[in-house]
Amino acid sequence: MINFDKAFERVVGHEGGFQAHYNDRGNWTTGVIGEGELKGTKFGIASHSYPNLDIENLTLEQAKKIYLRDFWEPCSKINMDNALVFQMFDAAFHHGIRTALRMIQRAVDTKDDGFIGPMSIAAVQAQSLHDTLKRYLAQRIRFMVRLSSFKTFGGGWMNRIANNLDYAAKDTIENENEPSTVPFNVCYPVSVSKID
Repeated sequence: MINFDKAFERVVGHEGGFQAHYNDRGNWTTGVIGEGELKGTKFGIASHSYPNLDIENLTLEQAKKIYLRDFWEPCSKINMDNALVFQMFDAAFHHGIRTALRMIQRAVDTKDDGFIGPMSIAAVQAQSLHDTLKRYLAQRIRFMVRLSSFKTFGGGWMNRIANNLDYAAKDTIENENEPSTVPFNVCYPVSVSKID
């Protein structure tokens, strides 16, 4: 079963230490290359989302608290299989909560407004977990390849998706006989955005 510690280990493994790549808009406090302060990214925590945070001196424990509060808690409140919750968590961290939620809605052919309610939950539950995971990751790829920064960062992003395909296969085997114990809650987006 996927819990926060395991999910954090996976996602932070996609990220890395401190970097202040000039052409990465996430490294700028304004989210615009060349405007604001170039404070960088560490453990995937970007200065455009957290402009008042001392990114370079961020500890792993501080980053873990941000992952939990801003990404895991909103996604894990949705009544979905843990394998899918992990994929949404990774996408929320990488693309922002609202985008991650819209992707799950697209994967199950419901209105993609970024607010998960009974209709979205019913659509997820009506589709096989394997199909939903594949369609969800397909939505992520479609999103990424349209970004202007794909030429620079796309190779790394595709490796991330390849790892997530491996995780999806492993997690569905682990979760096949475990019912979800997460109560239904509507997941409202928080005001954190990574890649627009």
